[in-house]
Amino acid sequence: MALETGKHFWQTLGLGALAGMRSMSAPAVTSHILSHHHANKLEGTPLNFIQSDKVATALKVLAMGELVGDKMPKAPDRIQPIALGARILSGALAGASIYKAAGSNAVAGAVIGGAAAVASTFAFFYLRKTTVHHTKLIDPIAGAIEDALVLGGSTVLATTA
Repeated sequence: MALETGKHFWQTLGLGALAGMRSMSAPAVTSHILSHHHANKLEGTPLNFIQSDKVATALKVLAMGELVGDKMPKAPDRIQPIALGARILSGALAGASIYKAAGSNAVAGAVIGGAAAVASTFAFFYLRKTTVHHTKLIDPIAGAIEDALVLGGSTVLATTA
């Protein structure tokens, strides 16, 4: 398994940050990593599903759909309770999965991933609003820049696992 002890902390922070930007990105990247680096420590646990190739594919499709949906005028603000809750759960799922796969405490991973998702949610919400307000960028363009950050971060996390 390519997940090194200690490294999973930084992966979890990164995945939590992705969850704050795009909620489906963290589970998609986590599933991609674990479907390519099967973790015996996940077998027989409720988190084992995340290692499935089919789950990885489905989560990637959902993540791509979210990139489009985010630009829609009726998309809710990410800091609304339901959207924020989804991001917290996303970061927590990613963190728990990575930690458990590395042989560490899944609850600790969930807390770290969820907390990173909260911080990222608010940071990127206000960064995007401030950028749009103080520049000539329209919101969908600011969102596309954020998408590029998500895709770049996802690539780094997936290829360094």
